[in-house]
Amino acid sequence: MRWGTAAVVAAAAVGAGVAVVVIGRRASDRIVHPETAVVPQSRPVRVRSVAAGRITFTRSAESLRPGRWAVEWDDNGHAVVDDILGSDEQGVTRRLVRADRGTLVPGTEVRFTPRVHLGDPTSALGLHYAETTVDGELGALPAWRLDGKRGTWVILVHGPGADRQQALAVLPVLDRLALPALAVTYRGDQGAPASPGGLGHFGETEWRDVESAVRLALDSGAGRVVLYGWSLGATMCLQTAARSAWAYAVRGLVLDSPVLDLPATARRGAARAGYTGAAAELGALAAEGRTGVDLADFTRIAEGADLRAPTLVLHSPDDPVAPFRAAEHLAASRPDVVSLHSFAGADHTALWNSAPAHYTELLRRWLTPLL
Repeated sequence: MRWGTAAVVAAAAVGAGVAVVVIGRRASDRIVHPETAVVPQSRPVRVRSVAAGRITFTRSAESLRPGRWAVEWDDNGHAVVDDILGSDEQGVTRRLVRADRGTLVPGTEVRFTPRVHLGDPTSALGLHYAETTVDGELGALPAWRLDGKRGTWVILVHGPGADRQQALAVLPVLDRLALPALAVTYRGDQGAPASPGGLGHFGETEWRDVESAVRLALDSGAGRVVLYGWSLGATMCLQTAARSAWAYAVRGLVLDSPVLDLPATARRGAARAGYTGAAAELGALAAEGRTGVDLADFTRIAEGADLRAPTLVLHSPDDPVAPFRAAEHLAASRPDVVSLHSFAGADHTALWNSAPAHYTELLRRWLTPLL
């Protein structure tokens, strides 16, 4: 399945033969390698001053972001900031929640990141957990298991360029609801079997690792499962609910910043790698060929044709990776099961960071009827 005549026209515009293949392959590299596939990078800002419980940064779009964020710097530095206490033309002052590692001094160059919580559920949040493994088709897949008294388990699937730490922000609300949870890995992750060819496949093969986690939950006593994913992890959850032999056990889905329009996301990935116009189209086409994705089947799934369970879609109209219009289309196509909530101004998979209390309460209210 080709990604449209636009890519063919683009190929003619750029050239033919070997040159076209080389350009397409290079443009697709950023898209098909999981560690770089969909990870936007924020611009650096500088620390102007540090005082007790407060820190001032140079004024920028990054330092003015609402919500709770980590700031990271060289030498493995990590700190957490939240409320904006004041701003002027010279700088933005925010509340300093904690400094975990390193020393912040005036002049330090930092980057804002959504990685507020580091470590494991115990070291980051004080929650008891156990290391376990999911028996995937390629081998053992490490997972965190958190117990709860409910019969419905939540399976948490991180996105590319992230790891299980992406799930840490939502574990406290799952714990308060007494929901057992599995934060899983999949092929290509650190500690997990390598993905064949070293490439990501837009969930086309990875969803089977999520299915293996569903099977583990059911074998361990779960009555039903909620699939919860970020970015392409959300896409894998959607594919699992549509394709798995155990789809009957899916009680609900939570999709945070889901990738639902692969050609558009691939073009944006190529653009972030410095390729635009015809070259970006070639990169998108090359990514399809290299990953073996069945675009027709994916499109049908992304439109909710196979959805049977309540689905909460959390997305940003300003997402630079996954177009919001695709989430709107899904919600419009399946209003019987899909609830869409937007987070204006939020970055890809950084919705919780933009409004932690709102995100958490929205999730609590949506999950409660499923218990």
